[in-house]
Amino acid sequence: MIVAVDGPTASGKGTIAQALAAHYGLPHLDTGLLYRAVGRQVALAGGDPDREADALAACDFPADLLTDPELRSEASGGLASRVSVHPAVRQALYQRQRRFALQPGGAVLDGRDIGTVIAPEAEVKLFVTASIPARAERRFLEMRAQGRAADREEIAADLARRDERDRTRAAAPLRPAEDAIVLDTSGLDRDAAVAAAIALVEARRG
Repeated sequence: MIVAVDGPTASGKGTIAQALAAHYGLPHLDTGLLYRAVGRQVALAGGDPDREADALAACDFPADLLTDPELRSEASGGLASRVSVHPAVRQALYQRQRRFALQPGGAVLDGRDIGTVIAPEAEVKLFVTASIPARAERRFLEMRAQGRAADREEIAADLARRDERDRTRAAAPLRPAEDAIVLDTSGLDRDAAVAAAIALVEARRG
């Protein structure tokens, strides 16, 4: 079974995808981490994330970069959104994601174009969303828990900018697949969101 979990930043899609993978005993891939690694590599190399050539060169990042805690930072998230607009970057990472999705037994993948581009044949497609205020509050609390400075208004503004970039990019824009089930987690805590997702997967499986 392939489960595609798409949605914007801080919607809860990563948490839901991890929980679904654990529940069904499937491997999980956070595809956004690949783009964060590319963005981080561009920065480390002193390149420009808005320049396709620099972003494409960074796709050949060292494997251990995926374990860098800095990939979870707001800065890396912003860089990921910028490098992901380049078609050449998306194509370079496509095959890696595709192989993961098609492994024997299935997999759970979360990102922004899993149900539309990476695994359009997925048996279950969820599009996880939430309001910008709800997402900003979650990210604010997460950053404060990590001991990092955070400002709700700045976080909300950054999320709005990322949403706009992701929705309007020419290559694989952020949108629900036609057969995706939309799950709004604005008013749900972690446990309720996970329970709702499992119920939706069970309902889709029949």
